[in-house]
Amino acid sequence: MDSKKFDVFVIGSGIAGQTVAKACAEAGKKVAIAEKRAFGGTCANRGCDPKKVLLGATEAVEQANNLKKKGIVKPLTINWKKLQKFKTEFTEPVPENTEKMLSDLGITLFHQSPKFIDEKTLSVGKKRVTAKTIIIATGHEPRKLSFNGNGYLQVSDDFLTLKKLPKHITFLGAGYVGMEFAHMAARAGSKVVVLDRGDSILHPFDKDLTKELKDYSEKLGIRFIFNAKPTSLKKKSKKYKLTYEVKNSKKSIKTKLVFNTTGRVPALSNLYLEKGNVAFDEQGITTNSYLQSTSNSRVYACGDVSDKNLPLTPLSGRQGYVASENILNGNTKSLDVPIIPSVVFTLPNLASVGYSEEEAKRRYKNVIVNYKVVPNWFNARRINAPLYAYKIIMNERTGELVGAHLLGPKAGETINIFTMAINQKMTGDNLQSTIFTYPSWANDIKSMV
Repeated sequence: MDSKKFDVFVIGSGIAGQTVAKACAEAGKKVAIAEKRAFGGTCANRGCDPKKVLLGATEAVEQANNLKKKGIVKPLTINWKKLQKFKTEFTEPVPENTEKMLSDLGITLFHQSPKFIDEKTLSVGKKRVTAKTIIIATGHEPRKLSFNGNGYLQVSDDFLTLKKLPKHITFLGAGYVGMEFAHMAARAGSKVVVLDRGDSILHPFDKDLTKELKDYSEKLGIRFIFNAKPTSLKKKSKKYKLTYEVKNSKKSIKTKLVFNTTGRVPALSNLYLEKGNVAFDEQGITTNSYLQSTSNSRVYACGDVSDKNLPLTPLSGRQGYVASENILNGNTKSLDVPIIPSVVFTLPNLASVGYSEEEAKRRYKNVIVNYKVVPNWFNARRINAPLYAYKIIMNERTGELVGAHLLGPKAGETINIFTMAINQKMTGDNLQSTIFTYPSWANDIKSMV
């Protein structure tokens, strides 16, 4: 087996891995990076970016349909095949461009999945690699489900590359991915079923707003089956028969495709971490505040695969920066995570930042909760949007904003203003005294607080 030595060896070529590799190479270190799939990571190749491209067409359909008989005469429909072709304009260049950028920095590229041999040694294909520092940035992968016929399940990668959208489609899981895809598929003409083990959609989000979104989703034709446990999936000619249990009763549905959208977990299964003395649990690689492995000081973990992360691309980049600083300068920089917003790109968007109503009431003696459903406000009315709602939470003693939860056409953008406000400890009065453009979605903030 050929042997190679590096100062820094990075596993994973997403934003986190790229950030570390670039910083270390620019500092004069001998760097290598390994990627078993297309270079560029999940977000750019098979995640956030291609999803948002597909979403663009459904946004146009949504707005046109809302304005039928309000000036729009002919309904819009989606040509899924042409939409997928448009999406590839964004994804196709990513691997080649990423490889070129890394190669131009003198970084050695491997196209295999590494495995630990010992604390400082990896096998990469037919090569044996020794590194002073090893960075694990392998991200997340779909959670595996165990039931008869689970091999027929498809995952998010498959949905984002579907050449033809089926007439009947089923999603197992009513989280971020399941709900976003359900909305896309329903607006593109599919009959959609979403099956979930819980009793509602999008469990981490505000219950009042998720109920509003669920009710609206049903009006789009999306059918929900809650408290359901899938037990088998059988192929029947050109369809599948999905069997599930609800309250100890067995039921089944027929569908053209079934997607596992039950969530994602740290991608660790093929790294042989035990041989590298790298501690981990279901949250990811166990790290200290410097993103260094608690059991093997040669190893750092950053991005979705570390136990200090939320699966968000901007935070992965920040973790990559922190890890590279500590590799180059000794452990001098701790991970400092600000208040981070989350958004589900359903239509309308559901967005959240800061404390939930329940968390705020536990933390503060008295809180102000402003909750309203306001489709009659001007910005919603002018595009005839059927759903617009908010819940804003403030500490009554100080007036500071501590939580914001939005459901509306531009909630994914507006939530950023609330994020800045909470991070800067702004009060409702501070926001009300701010002059925003009018009429704009941001200007609505003053009426919310």
